[in-house]
Parts: sequence; structure tokens; C-alpha cells
Amino acid sequence: MIEFKPNFSLKQYNTFGIDVTSEYFAEITSAEDINELLAADVFTYYPRLILGGGSNMLFTKNFDGLIIHPKIEGIHVVEENEDFVFLKVGSGIVWDELVEYSVSKGWGGLENLSSIPGNTGASPIQNIGAYGVEAKDVIMEVQGIDLVKNKTQTYTNKACEFAYRSSIFKREHRNSFLITYVVFKLKKFPHKLVIHYGQVEQALQKENKKTISSMRRIISMIRNSKLPDVKKIGNAGSFFKNPVVTSEIAEHLKNNYEDIPLYENPGGGTKISAAWLIEKAGCKGMQSGNAGSYQNQPLVLVNLGNAKGEEIIRLAEHIKNKVNEMFEVVLEPEVNVI
Repeated sequence: MIEFKPNFSLKQYNTFGIDVTSEYFAEITSAEDINELLAADVFTYYPRLILGGGSNMLFTKNFDGLIIHPKIEGIHVVEENEDFVFLKVGSGIVWDELVEYSVSKGWGGLENLSSIPGNTGASPIQNIGAYGVEAKDVIMEVQGIDLVKNKTQTYTNKACEFAYRSSIFKREHRNSFLITYVVFKLKKFPHKLVIHYGQVEQALQKENKKTISSMRRIISMIRNSKLPDVKKIGNAGSFFKNPVVTSEIAEHLKNNYEDIPLYENPGGGTKISAAWLIEKAGCKGMQSGNAGSYQNQPLVLVNLGNAKGEEIIRLAEHIKNKVNEMFEVVLEPEVNVI
């Protein structure tokens, strides 16, 4: 039976470690829980927020409503052929545990997304990505409950309307669609490794065998060298998106800054390294109260102690302003601010 917990602390449910509470909190583990949820007065009359692993969330205040926490488990092979395997994965499965599991089975596609914190249910919402791979590249469909229409629904990859760090679930269906399962299409041997990111390619050259296992190990090593462990230092990974600009603006910046990292954006335009912009603007390692820009990766904002969400937002705004003043480029947050 579902339990609606009042005045619930969210400190352990957001990787920034912000000490806030929700008026009510409900954990969903089954279809029965969902039916109870939809019939409850607290669901009908209170504002709602769907919260998974909290790895891409910044709370600036207490949440005066109902937090819905999906904790649906299970990893099942639903289809398999000579080339591919199709995995149906519960939204509550820890993302990196899924990556580890798929690599151990010899199924390729997720290895570049190793060591990303959070739960599987968030992967399509945010269209998570790293080192040349995005969730949209491996997601077949997303299953869940439309909380407004009170009905189950399945979205194909195309219907998810994936974009850079975005999807229909982050935009039109924000907090109105409860993801229960995600179906992934993973490649059997031979694997197609995505290695064109500089550090990855250089590290892989030292390997005797170029496999999805060596890719996972290399990706994890690179991430761990740059990013703080959320269990030790509160953070939400990359706070800002890498900005995408027109080719004309990119050319102008290249003429003024020869070492600026530029990448072709699959959706059009040119992507710029936000970390490089922040460092050049003099904000790497910057501290403001209990908030800071991480010394090894300025794109990551961190909780240096008992930071409040407002402190982190003030630092983010300062960094945005400094970058805009120097480059006339606007940084957009990747993190959801509540």
C-alpha cells in the first residue's frame, strides 16, 4: 500500500544535498501503487513533482506539494535477434548499474554513458549524453502513465521529440507523465565504438583490445578525474549546457580565440565547450559562500558545505554574466531549478 509521508526531507534525494522538505512524498514501486496514487486526494489537490535520483535537480526552497518518487525495478530482455537485444528497464534502476550490466553481457551502446549519476527513468527526460553518445541513440520506446488523462501510454523514439538535453517529457509533459519503463536497443558483437572525443581516442590507443569494456573503463576514469563524487561533494554534474551558436559566430570566436574548442552539432550550428568559456572568463574554482565552481571541471557547480539552493543560483548567474560579457554567448542551465 502506498504511503504518503508528510514533511519529508529531500536531502538524500537530490545529489546537490540541499536540505529542503516536501509537503508529501510517495514512492511508486508497482502498477498498484500508481492506481492508489491517482485515486488519492493528495494527488488531486496538491502540486506535483516527479523526482527520480535527483541528479539533475536544484531545489531553492521547500516543495509545497507532492513529490512522486518512481522506484520501479527490473531489467528484462523482451526481444532478441542475431544483431540486437531489446531491454525493458524499470525507471527506478540506477543508471550506471544498467550500463555495467549491459557491458557485462556484451551488449553495446551504453558504454559511453558510464558513470552518469541518476536513475534510468531520467535518461529520456533529459536525453542524457556524453562523449558523442546520447540516450536517444539507444532508446526504442518509453512507457508510462499520463497523469492528466489517467491512462497508460507508449512513446516511440520519434514521438519522444529528443533534442539536446531535452525531450517531450521535459517540455510539454513536464511532471505530467510518469515513466515506468524504458526500452533500449543494444548491439551485439561486432560493436560500433564511438571514440572521436580526443581524450577517449588517445586513451583507447593504449589498449590492446578496443572493446565496450575498455571503453567503459576509460570513460569512467576520465569522468572520475574531472568530476566530484556526489557522495562526497554535492553536485548535479554539468550545470550548464554547451551552447550552440551559428557558424558565423563560431568563426568570429575562432578568429579571436584560436584554442576555443568547437564541435559540429548534429542538429545544426556549432557547439562550444561551456567549460572552456567558464575557465577563460576567470570563473574556474570560484567560490561564493558555500557554493563553488569545481576546480577540476568548471562546468560543475558544487555544494562546499551546507549550501542553500539560492547560493548556487547566485553563483550560476554570476558565471553566466561573466561569460556573456566576455564572449557574448549565453549559457543555459542543464539542471532543473525548482
